[in-house]
Amino acid sequence: MQPKQHIVVLTGAGISAESGLKTFRDSDGLWMGYNIEDVATPRAFKKNPQLVLDFYNMRRREVAKAQPNAAHKILAQLEKEYKVTIVTQNIDDLHERAGSTNVCHLHGEIFKMRSAINDELISEIRDDIQLGQLAPDGAQLRPHIVWFEEPVPMIETAAHIMMQADLFVLVGTSLQVYPAAGLIDYVPEFAVKYIIDKKIPPVHRYNNLVLIEKSATEGMAALQVLLNNT
Repeated sequence: MQPKQHIVVLTGAGISAESGLKTFRDSDGLWMGYNIEDVATPRAFKKNPQLVLDFYNMRRREVAKAQPNAAHKILAQLEKEYKVTIVTQNIDDLHERAGSTNVCHLHGEIFKMRSAINDELISEIRDDIQLGQLAPDGAQLRPHIVWFEEPVPMIETAAHIMMQADLFVLVGTSLQVYPAAGLIDYVPEFAVKYIIDKKIPPVHRYNNLVLIEKSATEGMAALQVLLNNT
C-alpha cells in the first residue's frame, strides 16, 4: 500500500476573512479600528495593558461567533485522501472546528493565555482576560499571541514541516509578514505549489507553480477539482 502524499498548507488571514474575521491589511491601515502599534506589540501592552486586553477580549468573542467556511472544510476533507499538515498564521480555531487534525499555529492562539514573563505557562481561556488576573508565577496574564516585535517560537517547526511537502498549498496570505513569508523557501523544489489568493503574491521565482487567482473558498473548490483529476 502506497503511503499517502503529504500536502503542506500555509494559510493566512484571507481564509478567515470569508468567515467574517477582519484582516489588518485593509486599505485604511487599521485593524478593527485600531493602530497595530497600540494593540499588538509588547510596548503597547506595557504602556496600556487594559486597552490590549480589551482588544483581544473583543477578538476572542468575534472568533467564538465565527464559523468555518467552505475553504476550511475542504482542507479538512483532504485528510481522507492525503496526509495534511496546516501551518497557519491565523490565531483563530476555525481549521480545528472544520475538522483538521494537524494544525501548527505560527502566531499563537486566541483561546489561550499565558504569563507575561514566562511564555511556557499557557492555559485555555474562553472568557475575557482581566487586568489583575495572574498566572501561577504571579505575573499578569496576557493573550498567547505572537505580537509584532516578538520572536516566532514555532518558525523552526514550521520550516521543518515545509521540507516534508509532496504538494504545497498557499491560501489567503500575501507573503508580506516575515518570518512566515519566508517559509515557502523551505518547500522542496519538486513539489507542486498551488497558490490561491484573490491577488497572487510574489511567487514567480519558484518552480512548479499552479496559480489560482480566486478567493479562498472558490480557490479551494478549484483545487479540490484539480486534485481529483490527478
